[in-house]
Amino acid sequence: MWRSAVTHPLPLRPCLHSQGVADKIRRTFEEEVLVVTNADAHTIADSAGGLKILLDQLDRLTLTLTLHDASRTGKHAHAMQVLDAACRVLAHDDGLPELRRRAGALSDAGIFAGTDWDAPANLLPRLVKHTLTYAEPPTITLEALSLLRFLTVAQDGHVNPALPPDQARQFLTQVLALNLDRLLGTAADEAQRGARGPLAPAVDRLMRYLMAEVGTESILDNLIAEIWRIMAQRPIQVDHVKSMVVQIALALNSGNAHSPTAHLGADRLISALFGPSMLSREDPGIPAYLDRLARADQRMVHDEALAMARAMHDTGLVSDYHAAFLRWTLEAGHPRMLPEALGLSSTGLDALRCYEALVRALIDAAIQPGTAQAVYGLSLMLERGILYSPPIAPSLWRLLETPLSAECGTALESACGTALPAQTHLIAGVLLLLGQPLGVGQGNNPTCQSARALSMWALNDPDFLLWLIAQVSRGDRLLMHFEGAPLDTSTLPPGLATLTPLDADPVSVLLVPHLDRAYAELGRRCAGRGEDPHRWINPELHGWWVGREFHISVDVATGALKDYEGFLRNFHAAYHPMFNGNQPVIHPQPAGIAVTDANGGFIGWHAITLIRVGLDPDDHMRVYFFNPNNDSGQDWGNGVVVSTHGHGERFGEGSLLFGEFASRLYLFHDDGLQRMAQVDVPDDQIAEIAAMGRATWAVGRADLEV
Repeated sequence: MWRSAVTHPLPLRPCLHSQGVADKIRRTFEEEVLVVTNADAHTIADSAGGLKILLDQLDRLTLTLTLHDASRTGKHAHAMQVLDAACRVLAHDDGLPELRRRAGALSDAGIFAGTDWDAPANLLPRLVKHTLTYAEPPTITLEALSLLRFLTVAQDGHVNPALPPDQARQFLTQVLALNLDRLLGTAADEAQRGARGPLAPAVDRLMRYLMAEVGTESILDNLIAEIWRIMAQRPIQVDHVKSMVVQIALALNSGNAHSPTAHLGADRLISALFGPSMLSREDPGIPAYLDRLARADQRMVHDEALAMARAMHDTGLVSDYHAAFLRWTLEAGHPRMLPEALGLSSTGLDALRCYEALVRALIDAAIQPGTAQAVYGLSLMLERGILYSPPIAPSLWRLLETPLSAECGTALESACGTALPAQTHLIAGVLLLLGQPLGVGQGNNPTCQSARALSMWALNDPDFLLWLIAQVSRGDRLLMHFEGAPLDTSTLPPGLATLTPLDADPVSVLLVPHLDRAYAELGRRCAGRGEDPHRWINPELHGWWVGREFHISVDVATGALKDYEGFLRNFHAAYHPMFNGNQPVIHPQPAGIAVTDANGGFIGWHAITLIRVGLDPDDHMRVYFFNPNNDSGQDWGNGVVVSTHGHGERFGEGSLLFGEFASRLYLFHDDGLQRMAQVDVPDDQIAEIAAMGRATWAVGRADLEV
């Protein structure tokens, strides 16, 4: 696949199996020609203003001197100039249709000459994802132009003797199927987040553009299966899933879905959103639906309530009709239908009866057709029984009566829109987080610590979470304490999140910038202590229930392994029921994992929450944990693939066999009650796990002599 740098005037496609060769060629190439460097996001964003100017520049470079006519010396520089101009157009919000119109001309001018892309029939769909994720801007731009060239051949009749239209369409179909995570908004796992460059938003737009042009018919089976896999984790944010369900519905209604299994699993998703009950079956619209309810008898209304609840709990998706139904039951004097519409068990029904006035107020303030998903959060919050905790109900009443500061209102409007009041979005977000503590995600932001904190508080300390929300919503600040000293986030510089996270839930939109600043400040205050700062940060930030005993397998100063086998024995003694006297995990505990990619290569450190340890349905000991990444199902290499359902997981949990999890663990806390293993851990078991760690994230790490 690889050619010499002399015959490659343009960037090469990265290859997982030839990375060393690729690096060598890239270095050689960059010494020979002026390349478009990996500019930061601000540079490319600035260059994306004024689309007409950018297009004029691209056309001029393409037409005034075609690449086929350029001299060998000038070809390098000119190719880079063309790619630079195309890169700027690609980064523009409206640039893709314009690039598509020019894809044929660029191809004819020789933009692909001398590269792997010059033989389109030989290109492999499976390599596209890696290129678009990890390559530098020139290579990403070339890949994008290649995909747009395929689109022009498949749909616009651009003649390319080496690429028949049917083959072009099939190639694009496979690319879309292999990039469903981008289409569904779950692409940013730890490996990809670390590699996300300034062109990542443009690549996301490219995938959506290709999907809209090619259609969903040919990838329906994969798309439907992926949606069910994601919804099995019950994420809080489901707008991207709903958008895909809309596309599936359109594809099925068009009659062009050729897959014999296309309807399998799709009907339930579509009906859950657009026709969850008899009176809403053909998606009549909210006004017509309310008119039907007004004329329905008692039995029909009861059937509506049961159908709404069943669709919601089966799929995790909530229809706008469900929100309209809830509001109608209270306004029309049918409060007895409320428990059925929420699908409550005896626990939830008890909580509803005790706090009916509060629930009515929450529905009135937060449940609208535009915030329908909050119905699910309300149902699960009641099922959790957290309203029986004395501070929760008063805190929710305070939330209902607290006006938002101007800064908070602006942030929520930026993230959620202005169709509904910012206060409505915030209260809906609180219901979702309290009902689904393991459904919160960090989005495409490097803020796993903050997302994990929100999840832990919602799960274990919800009154503290509500206190933080009250502080920020009133005064746009958090006042916290670290080792007795105050910490005011309004006076601190930004942390990792330099901008308001717009791809997050409403609570995260308000709290994450403040939590991120606080976390960064805690790191500064712990600097110079000679040990990992999480020893002090985690208990002070999260709560008293975080274990004060701290274990880490890496020497902070050198990065070397520090008594790795002893670390693994301590983890067994603290958490493995067969070695700790069958003691369960009492409180969720923060932990740190060494994230590895699908090849087992080390990516970086990542914050997770250890939820519980127990036997799965096959009697294998598993660790169940929360990953603040948007999608817990990840391939960590060497056979370690995180499961999200089918092995006893509860909604939002990921799980691994105990040994597999331990092989990626590098930091954990425990309460210190188990000083030593009740039963000795077999040496061969420790050796096997240590070998798994040393073969992946710990490759090249020396053992520190102790």
